[in-house]
Amino acid sequence: MANSALLVMDVQQTIVDMVDGGAGILPRLRDAVDAARAAGIPVVYVAIEVRKGWAAASPRSKAIAFAVRTGIFDEGGPGLEIHPDIAPREGDVVVTKRRGSAFSGSDLELVLQSRDIDHLVLAGIATSGVVLHTACHANDRDLGLTILKDACLDLDPETHRFLVETMFPQWADVVSVEDWIASGPVTAY
Repeated sequence: MANSALLVMDVQQTIVDMVDGGAGILPRLRDAVDAARAAGIPVVYVAIEVRKGWAAASPRSKAIAFAVRTGIFDEGGPGLEIHPDIAPREGDVVVTKRRGSAFSGSDLELVLQSRDIDHLVLAGIATSGVVLHTACHANDRDLGLTILKDACLDLDPETHRFLVETMFPQWADVVSVEDWIASGPVTAY
């Protein structure tokens, strides 16, 4: 039986404000978080922050160059807290990443190893960003994967649809939050 963790990724105030646009992802995320906690599954929050300036960024990376130029994800900046509707509680883990994947520049791998976690349940913003990058990383690490398709969101609905219907099923079980909860999230889907 797999030891699972729910990763809630990049659901920070600024990102939700930019991307959600009324999509209503927060209630589904809250349902997933509540179900994981009730089942004793660790909830790991992943947040992006980058160092100010170019100290840890290359102008060759379009995404990081944009973040550095605009200061939108500057370390310690405003709006980078986890959205209050799904805020971490005592006992939850929060890791800070520096790039697209939840593994990049964070101590996520140590957190997973210390808890003997071998299956990840992924949710977050954006499907084509942190979800895709983390799924690739996890797949390369031979971790089991479940992706909560309606607890992920992307600026481009067609990109989201393509990823959850075509690409992700090659690597992961792709299910709705409701189906994941109904299946009993104590085990991998």
